[in-house]
Order: sequence, then C-alpha cells, then structure tokens
Amino acid sequence: MAQPDSKKIFFENLSGAGKAIAVLTSGGDAQGMNAAVRAVVRMGLYVGAKVYFIHEGYQGMVDGGENIREATWESVSSMLQVGGTVIGSARCKEFRSHEGRLKAAHNLVQRGITNLCVIGGDGSLTGANLFREEWSGLLAELVEQGLIEADAVQKYSALHIVGMVGSIDNDFCGTDMTIGTDSALHRIIEVVDAIMTTAQSHQRTFVLEVMGRHCGYLALVSALACGADWVLIPEMPPEDGWEDKMCQKLSANRAGMKRLNIIIVAEGAIDHNNKPITTEYIKNLVVKCLGFDTRVTILGHVQRGGTPSAFDRILASRMGVEAVLALLETTANTPACVVSLCGNQSVRLPLMECVQMTQEVQKAMDEKRFEEAVKLRGRSFENNLKTYKLLAHRKPESELPTSNFNVAVLNVGAPAAGMNAAVRSAVRVGISEGHKMFAVSDGFEGFYKGQIKEIKWADVGGWTGQGGSLLGTKRTLPAKHVEKIAEQMRKHNINALLIIGGFEAFLSLLELLTARGKYDELCVPMVMVPATVSNNVPGSDLSIGADTALNAITTTCDRIKQSASGTKRRVFIIETMGGYCGYLASVGGLAAGADAAYIYEEPFDIRDLQANVEHLTEKMKTSIQRGLVLRNENCNENYTTDFIYQLYSEEGRGVFDSRKNVLGHMQQGGAPSPFDRNFGTKISAKAMQWISKKLVETFRQDEGRVFANTEDSCCLLGMRRRALVFQPVVQLKEETDFVHRIPKEQWWLKLRPLMKILAKYKTSYDVSDSGQLEHVVRNRPKESDASVAM
Repeated sequence: MAQPDSKKIFFENLSGAGKAIAVLTSGGDAQGMNAAVRAVVRMGLYVGAKVYFIHEGYQGMVDGGENIREATWESVSSMLQVGGTVIGSARCKEFRSHEGRLKAAHNLVQRGITNLCVIGGDGSLTGANLFREEWSGLLAELVEQGLIEADAVQKYSALHIVGMVGSIDNDFCGTDMTIGTDSALHRIIEVVDAIMTTAQSHQRTFVLEVMGRHCGYLALVSALACGADWVLIPEMPPEDGWEDKMCQKLSANRAGMKRLNIIIVAEGAIDHNNKPITTEYIKNLVVKCLGFDTRVTILGHVQRGGTPSAFDRILASRMGVEAVLALLETTANTPACVVSLCGNQSVRLPLMECVQMTQEVQKAMDEKRFEEAVKLRGRSFENNLKTYKLLAHRKPESELPTSNFNVAVLNVGAPAAGMNAAVRSAVRVGISEGHKMFAVSDGFEGFYKGQIKEIKWADVGGWTGQGGSLLGTKRTLPAKHVEKIAEQMRKHNINALLIIGGFEAFLSLLELLTARGKYDELCVPMVMVPATVSNNVPGSDLSIGADTALNAITTTCDRIKQSASGTKRRVFIIETMGGYCGYLASVGGLAAGADAAYIYEEPFDIRDLQANVEHLTEKMKTSIQRGLVLRNENCNENYTTDFIYQLYSEEGRGVFDSRKNVLGHMQQGGAPSPFDRNFGTKISAKAMQWISKKLVETFRQDEGRVFANTEDSCCLLGMRRRALVFQPVVQLKEETDFVHRIPKEQWWLKLRPLMKILAKYKTSYDVSDSGQLEHVVRNRPKESDASVAM
C-alpha cells in the first residue's frame, strides 16, 4: 500500500495506555449513534485504552453494576447498520440531583474511568459539563464517606468530557449537522415521495407534521427537498393574514395544472403571538376556504427509526474517532468540547459556548425576536430559508426585474441523481432575477442540433424528487461542433451558460474557453456545477449524485451481508463504479463497515492482497462471520474483480467461502437523496446569482451586448473544505490528472486509514488535519452558508 508522508503528524505518539474511556448515549435516540459508539470503542482499543459501555445513559451510570461493562472489539460488530442505540438511552431525574451524581462518580472511580464520551443533545451535554465541574468536590465527599481511598483523589483528579451531538432535530448550534438528522430526512422524504403519488391520483392536499418542537430544520429542509407548497416552522412564524396567502398559493398551483399540494408543518410551529399552528387547523382552513380534499399525516417516531443513512454512518464514525483523539490530547485545563462538522471538516468547539448559543435561540423565539433566532441558528439554516422562499413563492410578473438576458442550462456527461433539482433551482432563480431561461436537451449534442427551448416556472414543478436527467444528457464534447454551437447561441441570443455535469462538463468548459478567441458568441459568463456519482471533478470536494450513489452502495452491502446470516463464514467481493476515482469504494467501505477497499489512488500488489486474506482469515477464526471487500472498477487492470474473488476463494478455503457482486448502474439510478436534492438546489441557486452579477458586470452599453472573455468569467463552483468557491477552470488544469480523469489531490483519502483502523488493521492515521479547539462564531465566513451539510 502507499506509504504515508513522513512530514505529516501521526498519532503513534498519542497513546491511550493506562486510560479508561466510557461511552454513553443519552436523551432521545438518533440513527447513527451505534456507528459513533462503534468508532469510539474500536479507536479507544486501537490506541491501547480500556473502553466501557455505560448502558441506559446516565441512569446506568448512577445505578452502576452490570450497566457499566468493558467493551471488546467483537462487542460492536454488526451494529453499524442498526438504528437507535443498542446500549440504550434513558432520561434520568436522579442524575440531576447531587446525590445521583455522587453515586455516578463512585461507579466511575471504581473502574478508573476519567474519560467520558457523551452522545446526546444539549441537555445531556450540559449535565456532563456540570458533572465535570463538580468532579473534584464529589471525590472529596467520597473520601469523607470512606467509599474511596484518599490517593484516588490525586490519581483520578480530573474528569475529561467530549461530546457528540446525537439529535434528529439538528437543533444544536456550532455544528452543521448532528448525528441522525440526515437519516430522519430520509424517512420524511420517503414518506413524502410515497404520498405524492396517491395525492396526485386523487387531487388531494396533504398536511404533514414532522418533528421539531423547538427547531424547524427538518420541516424546512424537507420542504426544500420535495418542493412543498408551504412550510411552517417555529423560528419564522408567518405574518398576519398568512391563511389567505397560503390558500391563494394553493389555489394558484391547482390552476396551473398541479394536481396536488403538500404543506409541511413542524410540530412546534407557532404564529406571531406564540400560539400553536396545528395540522388540524390547517386542514380545516383548506377545506373551508378552498374545498380541497385534504388529509393529515403525522410522521411521529417513524423519523427516529430505521437504518442510518450513509452520511450519518460516516459522520458518526469520523466524530467517534475524533472524540477519542480529543480525549487523548486533553489536559486538566482543557474545557469540555463537542466534536462537530463544519463543511466537510471536523472541528472541536467548547461545549458550553455551543449550549449557550442554543439556549439563546430559544430565548429569542420566546421574546418574539424571530429574525434574530434565524440568524442564531447559523448561516446554513438562514440560507435554507432564503432559498426556499426564492424557489417556492413566485413573484408577480409586475414585481420581477427585467434584465433582457437569456440564460441556457444543460446537463453534460452521465446522469446523476439531483441533476433535476439543480435545473429546477437554476430555472426558478433565473426567472426571479428577471432572465429568460432556456433548456438545452441532450447536452452539447442537442445544443448544436438546436434542441433549445424556453423553460418556464411551472415546467420544473415536481422535478426535485426525480432521478436521472429530465433534460437528457450526453457525453458529447463541444470542440467538434463549436461553430454550430456558436451559431445556436447567436440565433437564440444566449447571454450566459450554466452547465450541470461531471468531468465531461469540466472538459467542455475548457474547450469553450479556448474557442472564445475565434467566436465572440462564446464570450459570455459560463459556470459549471459538479454532478457525477464518481465525485471526480477537480475543484470540488463533493458532487451532486455522489451521496445517492453512496446510499445505494451502503444499502446493497447491508442486504448482501444479511444474506449470509445464519450460514457459514462468508466474504463478499463487491465492485463499485467511479472510473479511476476511488471515492465510492473508499467512503462506501467506511459506511458499510468493509474490511478492505481497493482503489487506483492507493497502489497495491499481490502481497497486499495476501495480507488482506490472512487478516480476514484470522478474524473469521474468532467471531466475525461475514467479511466485505470493495473494489473500484478501474483500480488495477490485472487484479480484476474475478481475480480477487478467485484468490479469496482459494486462500480462504476451509475457513470461509467467497461471493462476488458487481453493483453496476444501480448506483446511478433511483430517487435522489435529501442531501443531493438540497446540495443541488443550493449550489445551483448560487451559480445563477453569480451569473446575474457577471451579466451586469460584462454588459457593454455602447454595443448593447454581453462580452466576457476573462478567465474569471468561466468558472467551476465547488465545495472546498468549509466553503462554496468559484474557481476559473483554467486555474484547475494544474490540479487535474487528465489521463485518469481525477483531481491530483483528493481530501477523502485521509478517511481511508479510518476505515482500516475500524477493520482492525495497524496503520498510520494523519492527525495534522484533525479538529483544533475553536470558538463558536455568530457569523461564519461568507461562503460557508451553503456548506455541504445542507
């Protein structure tokens, strides 16, 4: 395998020997908690620490006994794909009392535990911090009562706390996404997609209530993801007279040939007087004012249940490892921290700063300072709200600006789930900005053939949940047809281009940029939004469609592994897509709990294959019953899927048998995940706003036309660490391996050692990029509002 760079800092010098770490889940359960528990246990054991489960949350800590048990590597096997929390969670009144915390301290000291990893909401984490602050006083009391020896006070002088936020509501300030939120969105969107078909059949209106007593995140993001007609959230109560406006909107949508209406309500939705708005009230209102056949669906605890999504498994695994690293690095003076996500980066934040900010939101809502409450939720929440308003509520023609600009949107390359959401967003934002929008069918092939037509607001209704590409997409590049493309741009007076696609879209922009010297028609603002399941576009850490593909891989791997339950020991060899890019194999392997993932970016030889077989053989001889090996389709021309399958079959003979599976195009199909719907919607909206700005900047009054021929007028909009960034495509050439169609540097390669550690391999883990303790800021850098975390 590829050797680590010696210049980087690795954690071999961070030893956990002699330390005891306990992990507990507290408060409401959330999908992904088990993945976090698994990561804490395995990382803790890996660094040489003792790790304990505390069953039933704080109640188990107070009760002690069998509730606090030492964890082994095998005790967290087969829990990655399980929803809820297998170590149990309970709300504990006793822990709120001093006597309860005294009992808890005694139980921990008896086992030498001074490092706590708490997975829960703000209440659970606040309780942990209070426990930490009282620790030395509690030990002194225990000595006085003769329950512990005096030297124990010195030996266990400090209690170290690291928190991970497990909450489906995503109501904790300081983190973009909490563990469980993405899975809850999956449950909601599955229900909404199913309801839409029956609603359309009967021309019905559906009022859906989703969870969120104090936070409207689930309601807002699911409304954005399914294109709901109306949404009601506690942070932004509707203005007086909202009932009439809502009914007018529903009526107008029906008049526009729409056969259904969807209204999403957070359970904590209120009006400006803090009076609850119930689903029953909305139903009666619609029936009374419009006479529409209306039904109510309350999702309830369905949202908490089910298998965690790929995003939640990866998030929880990364956070669990980061939590152990934070505990290893902590000192007596280190404040209790929360490990969280900003963009696609791990960060550590002081626990109480996050809790105080979260409490400020509720205070602002109680005092009817609703705009401030939205801002306190963070830029991501604020941006979601703005985007929803922009796309859901069309302004009257009289209020629209008149730009007289024509903008064309097209898909290029292979289809990717989320493309249609991106097109819908571009069209509606463009119309809102006063542009005339044109749709190009079948990529550049359709462009040079003249398959270009105007596309209106209503034409893209219902597109967010559709998989594939409704516009049609081809891999054809423009260079051979550039003269005809220029002719079509002149004929339709196209003033700007928005291209949604993968590596072919990137190559297309470079070709169009080169052709500008010959054709003035191409001297217009052009921007590309990355959309490909392979996630191989330079200049962006993530692409539209990759999350849906990861979920397809993860779900299939779960089913394949389950097919072997109750049979003899078995190893599955699974081939994934991605061209030469190993993103799907590596990150899919992390989400599915794979033992190995073979990729082009990390060269391997027969010795590595042999070592992997031996490693699996050893695991199979103990207690592991099923093994999972992923292989990227182009990782090696000689070590094919068949070859690896035959090697494992032969070398594992007598210990395990092998099966192979090629996942193929199922990774490109299906309805887009909530993540891809929202990422596509927000990134495309941002791209259109950039186009509007560039059109104004490059319009030449004296010539009456747009003329843009600078490098910064031909850009790719990509996710970079914590921000969405516009980058001139010509500058990205240096970062690109054109032969293998991948970026030269890829962030996710840093996650590969994590997968190996969790599969019990000895490896080096680069901690130079791990989270450093930061402070909670009210306003993050301007671009980060559209972060990866929806």
